[in-house]
Parts: sequence; C-alpha cells; structure tokens
Amino acid sequence: MNDRPTPSAKEVVTTHSVFGAPCWVSLTSRDLPATEAFYSAVLGWRWRSAKLGDKFRIALADGAPVAGIAGVASMWQMAVAWTPYFAVASANEAVARAQERGGTTAVGPISFPPGRAALLADRDGATFGIWEGELITDWETWRRAAPAFIRLHTRDAFDAAIFYGEVLEWATTRPGCCEVHYEGDEVVLRSGGDVVARIESGALEAAPDPTIRPHWQVHFAVEDVTACARTAEQHGGSVLGKTADDAVLRDPDGAQFTVTSRRQP
Repeated sequence: MNDRPTPSAKEVVTTHSVFGAPCWVSLTSRDLPATEAFYSAVLGWRWRSAKLGDKFRIALADGAPVAGIAGVASMWQMAVAWTPYFAVASANEAVARAQERGGTTAVGPISFPPGRAALLADRDGATFGIWEGELITDWETWRRAAPAFIRLHTRDAFDAAIFYGEVLEWATTRPGCCEVHYEGDEVVLRSGGDVVARIESGALEAAPDPTIRPHWQVHFAVEDVTACARTAEQHGGSVLGKTADDAVLRDPDGAQFTVTSRRQP
C-alpha cells in the first residue's frame, strides 16, 4: 500500500503551471498485445490499464507513467505513429491559433478527464497534440523517466519555430514560458534550462529541403543503444540507422522512434 498522502489542490501540476513544453507522448497501434510485448522487451516498460477503456494502456518505467498506447489505429483509421503532446493553458485558444496560422485540426478539442486534448498538424503536415488540464504524472518525474527530448524534422526550421512559438506561446513575456535558442543548424527549445525539443531542417540559411516529410521523432533515453537495437530486431522491429549514441528504430507495426544514450551530454 502507498502511504503517501494525496496531493493537495495546490500540489497538482497542471498545464497552467507547465505550458508550451512537451508533457506526454502517445502511440497509436493496431495490435495492443504485440505493441506491449515489443516495448517491454526493448525499453523494459511495464503496463497498467487506462481510464479510457480496454483499448488504452499506460506504459510505466520504474513505476512512473511515461507514455500512452492506444490500440485504435485500425478502428479510427489513424496512422501508426508516436505523437508528442504539448501543455497548453487553453486547448480552444491553442487550436484557434494553429488554424489561424495554417495548421489543421484532426481531432478535438475533446474531454479526456482530467483534461482536454486535441490532435493537430502544423502547416507542413507534422502531427502533434495539445493537452490542457492536470498532467498524468508530475512533469519533472516524467522528464527524468521518459523521453530525452523530441525532435521535429521539417523543411524549414525557422518557419516551424515561428508557427509553434505562436501556437504554444514560446518565448513570450508570460512567466515560465519555454525559451527558444538558435544553436548551429537547429532551433532548440528549453524549459527550466533543460532541452525538451529540437527543430531541424539543415542549415537555417539554406533553402527548404523538399524531400523531407515533416514529422516529430520521439527520443527515449536508454542505457545501452546497441542492446536496444538488437532486441528490437529480435522482436520483429527494424533498425533504420545507428550511431554510437543513437539508433532510429521501427516497431513491428511501423511506428518510428529513436533510442538515445543517457551518457550523451
């Protein structure tokens, strides 16, 4: 039994206190049991049920909730993919800002107690989500246990940074907002000093690359990249690219993600 006292209302972390930053990642899947087995083997995750029903599961790393899995790709005719969710103070206002700037809305905003969510695409087609309300787990705990960061691969990093900055209120005068920096050929997003997202398209002064299919890539921090890549292949996945510190993997259902060494600075 957990004897820890229930948090008071003031202790509950919401998207009003953590906003603009990634706060969750979710995977749509066709085969929930197969997806659970694969990520258990590769990332060591355990699982618990979700309030939304038997098609949804919560992944746990060292007991902390780190990701959601929704076995609805076939039923809802959705792509099999990892999607990052960003914390916003108002889902309605964030959706309106996205649409005003050329983005599109696929789903929502709809109620998912204890919050509200929407699934969007930026003006280049990269899919992302927004979340308003109480966070599923403490944000700092999630940041330490889950993704190292997320990275947007797009055609024009500078243009994408303007879009997301305006939609998610980055680099505003609001206290606690995310900071945006230009470092080399990347746009880097920081929250509380930590890198939480990167946007890349090659050299910022170069012409947009028409061959890039814009997408958000989720990077999970692991102890041994090589072991994860080997295990992924043994369990029906594939390795799309590998260095000493990173490996781009594809699960058996087709969703791409990256494992990144915890030893990286």
